[in-house]
Amino acid sequence: MKRFGIEYLKEWKVSPDRKPLVVKGIRQVGKTWLLKSFGERCFKDTAYFNFEENRSLDSYFAGDINPDRIVDGLSILHGKRIIPNETLLVFDEIQESNAALNSLKYFHEKLPEQHIACAGSLLGITLSKPGSFPVGKVNFFELKPFSFLEFLYNFGEEMLVEYFQNIELTESVPLPIFNKCIELLKTYFLVGGMPEPLATWIDTRDIDRTERRQKEILQAYELDFSKHAPHSDIPKLHQIWRAVPSLLSRENRKFVYSVVRKGARAREYENAISWLESAGLIYKIHRVSKPALPLISYTDSQAFKLFFPDVGLLRVMSQLHPGAFVEGNRLFTEFKGALAENYILQELVSGNEASDPHYWTSKATAEVEFIIQVDNSMIPIEVKSGVNVRSKSLKIYRDKYNPDLAIRSSLLNLKQENKLLNIPLFLAFRIPDFCRTLLVNRGFENG
Repeated sequence: MKRFGIEYLKEWKVSPDRKPLVVKGIRQVGKTWLLKSFGERCFKDTAYFNFEENRSLDSYFAGDINPDRIVDGLSILHGKRIIPNETLLVFDEIQESNAALNSLKYFHEKLPEQHIACAGSLLGITLSKPGSFPVGKVNFFELKPFSFLEFLYNFGEEMLVEYFQNIELTESVPLPIFNKCIELLKTYFLVGGMPEPLATWIDTRDIDRTERRQKEILQAYELDFSKHAPHSDIPKLHQIWRAVPSLLSRENRKFVYSVVRKGARAREYENAISWLESAGLIYKIHRVSKPALPLISYTDSQAFKLFFPDVGLLRVMSQLHPGAFVEGNRLFTEFKGALAENYILQELVSGNEASDPHYWTSKATAEVEFIIQVDNSMIPIEVKSGVNVRSKSLKIYRDKYNPDLAIRSSLLNLKQENKLLNIPLFLAFRIPDFCRTLLVNRGFENG
């Protein structure tokens, strides 16, 4: 399977400012596979060490943290000499060894010619002991679930990927291609972007086996609660985690503590929500009272929505039967369009081209699903999961703030008119660069 993240790794390899690399991400997102694949493609040799599987590795980093001494010892364990610029040194599950994590500082300072890449869970890296993390001495790359574009590429749709990457704003997608893309997007909503379920689907086209893999991942995440979280927070973590689908099924998706437990208060659950966010198991999107710079000044820390890291996992947690995906556009509209909204969020954060998304509401009369900052412009994004795109919310927002540009992502074709750009759901990954193009050229003026 191909991950687009390998292009970042290739750039990292030849960068004159290269530091030891930490690839972080939620469990089972494919960090190990990516680094091993990178080593096979771009180096003569890969020396791989897993700190979770081999706890004794920690002893190599005890005492004097001299990179040359460490490399000599690891070379013996590897069975061949680890050679700078030829061998990729991979430390997997590095969060299990605070000493190894701290050693990255010394690799950067004393042995910069050695390419060293580490994989660690978001949770483990966040919970590393004070003083063990080499601040300023490492590069980071966060690996997320397969985006829709990556899904298409691995689904054998390379030509469609190239078409999407090069489509111009003046074009509309031909109807046969448009319809094909809608069907492929349904499959993505069903399967999601976690590597093992996706690989199972590609290999077998068996939805029952695919869903079993998804459920196993969800179960593994809940087991992690008991392994890593403070004992007192474990029941709360389960309550919040299992409540997210219910919260997203509401017309107003704002997080409401009483949905988690009757009579619940914010102070009881704040730590648990922060834990899930640090672990990468939820996205927390805050409300803004006003779309203006600096955005942080208008952020309401008490009003937020929670989303899942993967639309396929959300579909399983929501107990939406796989059969729904073959029934017209039901998979988009079922669950009050929450799958489409979760998907758009994933696409916005997968490329890191836009600032952290927020959302906007006006009392109880209107809500715009996402607000993103592109350069110095605040761009509202309305998500419509069907072909009926009439909505008063975006109109209220535009009348009030007169934004440079507004986006609607829906099941309608690519079209721009009167500073409003409609982008099909399957082209959501192009939202930031489409916005940038229009803002620079002011080409939206004439629609």
